[in-house]
Amino acid sequence: MTDFRSREVKAILEHSETRALFISGKMLARFTGKLPRAVELVVNLDDFSVLELSDRKIVLQAIPEAGKLKKLEAGEDTLVPVERIQTTDPDSVASIIYTSGTTGRSKGVILSHWNLLSDVINVASIHQVHETDVFLSILPLAHAYEFSIGFLVALLNGASIHYIDKAPTATILGPILAKIRPTTMLTVPLIMEKIYKAKIRPALYKSLPMKAAMKFGPTRKLLSKAASKKLQGFFGGRLRFFGIGGAPLAPEVERFLIEGKFPYAIGYGLTETAPMIAGFSPKAQVFRSVGTTMAGCDIRIHEPDPQTGEGEIVVTGPNIMRGYYKDEERTGEAFTDDGYFRTGDLGYMNKNGVIYIRGRIKNMILGPNGENIYPEEIEAVINSEELVNESLVMQYKGKLVALVNLKAEVLEEQFKYLEENANDFQAAMQTKTEEILDELLAHVNEHVARNSRLQSMILQLQPFEKTPTQKIKRFLYS
Repeated sequence: MTDFRSREVKAILEHSETRALFISGKMLARFTGKLPRAVELVVNLDDFSVLELSDRKIVLQAIPEAGKLKKLEAGEDTLVPVERIQTTDPDSVASIIYTSGTTGRSKGVILSHWNLLSDVINVASIHQVHETDVFLSILPLAHAYEFSIGFLVALLNGASIHYIDKAPTATILGPILAKIRPTTMLTVPLIMEKIYKAKIRPALYKSLPMKAAMKFGPTRKLLSKAASKKLQGFFGGRLRFFGIGGAPLAPEVERFLIEGKFPYAIGYGLTETAPMIAGFSPKAQVFRSVGTTMAGCDIRIHEPDPQTGEGEIVVTGPNIMRGYYKDEERTGEAFTDDGYFRTGDLGYMNKNGVIYIRGRIKNMILGPNGENIYPEEIEAVINSEELVNESLVMQYKGKLVALVNLKAEVLEEQFKYLEENANDFQAAMQTKTEEILDELLAHVNEHVARNSRLQSMILQLQPFEKTPTQKIKRFLYS
């Protein structure tokens, strides 16, 4: 819950009727009010001490020695009886994961033991994990993606996992990667996109001859392979599987990865599906696709368009959630009449069973002539630009516009020059910003479909507010 606000965390604690709270010292600082009455135990994860509760408030002081958790020693008295394991109902609740979502309403996703275990077992149809594999975990374990694939898969196959206690910046990761030399990592697109923009793209486009070479397919592939080899060296040189999921990957970045033969793999799924339902192994990856159906699942396109074949992606299988906690209405809405889970994603499947996603149904914009416009596709083009951090495309007063968050260092460099040379700094700064956005607008409109061309771009000064899975909370900007 590290990405949730204090009020959101408290609401989740109340809704879930949580009795025991395991929390880090960093998160403790967010709690200023009273805890819900159901909470009986609070454990500080930094030192595994039990914290005192006074008038439903946490006292930042451990209970004396008698109240501390004792370290468990291997022995019969500390082991879970086999009988208890054997009598555990596979369909009983194993986890309730709260998703904030891009619409703002949290939902408690109920996953059973079998939901999680079946998904972990069936991942083997995409990629085999061995005892010799070394995982480096950089994503929160509160996410189904990291918990299932990054933790349970490794555990089931006897692989080792390394954790870091700091934000995974390039500076922090460098020495860790050199020491651990992982074979497996899971990330979200934002991480690889930042690495590409900061390190790879500047090297590939550093001169006019290089820019010209990158326009020619064969030489672009050669240059990409050379850059990819250096990138693999940065990650320790042993990577077999670099999983990317949670959001669309920028096309330019994926083209580099696939042409450079970097061992990346796109996976597709949701918290509600525990989470994997489709994917590829690194050697089988298809450009712009999210993979083929994972073993144990059945994916189909619900009510496809007769011309395009596009429709909502729906799925069934043993990994599909039991429902949303205390929310029968939204649980009912999440399934088709014949029991398939509605992913909310619009996509299509080719004759080989390869799945492509166009965007979220709730994000789709209806154009003036009734055509479907997918914001995510336009955003991918905008975000591929070196000076852009992120963007959000929406309809405003009948016009298609984009909010664009530019790299601070780019603006600072431009404005520093203006401050030294312009008579009216404020006016010059405004003019320069408009020039940057106008140039970006013209470039983007050259690379998107006619019906997806933008009318204007607006500078978004502050970073977009995001969900725990790093998706922009669109409802805050509509």
